[in-house]
Amino acid sequence: MSSASHLGLPDVGYLTLSETVDLAGRIAANTSLPVIADGDDGYGNHLNIGRLIRELERAGLAGVHIEDQVFPKRCGHMAGKRLVAADAFVQKIKAAVDARHDSDFTIIARTDAIAVEGFEQAIERANLYAEVGADVVFVEAPEDEDQAAAVPGAVTRPALYNWCYGGKSPLLPAERVANMGYKFILFTDALYAVSKTLIELYDEIKKNGTYLGYAERMLPFDAFNELLDLDKVAALDDKYRD
Repeated sequence: MSSASHLGLPDVGYLTLSETVDLAGRIAANTSLPVIADGDDGYGNHLNIGRLIRELERAGLAGVHIEDQVFPKRCGHMAGKRLVAADAFVQKIKAAVDARHDSDFTIIARTDAIAVEGFEQAIERANLYAEVGADVVFVEAPEDEDQAAAVPGAVTRPALYNWCYGGKSPLLPAERVANMGYKFILFTDALYAVSKTLIELYDEIKKNGTYLGYAERMLPFDAFNELLDLDKVAALDDKYRD
């Protein structure tokens, strides 16, 4: 979603390595929670993968997921995805593992093979990536609940589930996903809610010349500044005022 929020463009490989590191680093700098970046296809070969890992570690990220698509990649729930050879992606995962300095930095290997080669091949790819050091495997876009339920027991590393409103996978409650055996879940589509909100807000202004009819769904001025820790700025002003 970074290409949408940052560039106003679809998720088809527009973002560069440096843009991803910059955007992810800004998020990591503003929270004490662990942050995982979307590293797309790694932005090139083993050299680029190594650089990506080192840059993300320096930026304070806790991990990254990298996918086995051909560049330019596509969102995992779009049509028209293409895959690199499994052996080629194995080398990328090896390079990622070798490049990291912090053993706690989590490397997530994503395969988009279900849509291209089928479910069994996707599981085979996921386990190949696990064998060479991926900490977590991400079998993207199971097509039904049976496929989704089968993944955790079929892979040799902890599994991640991607929740996408309007995508190819069943929209299962987080508790159900956890009971299936998944250790991680991504809710990647929060921007859809933001987009709908902005469309409705500007429609209200266009129709009525004001957004007062929408205001009850907005944060008030003081609450917004509280969210941004304005009180900490005020405390620093008091501390260092001449």
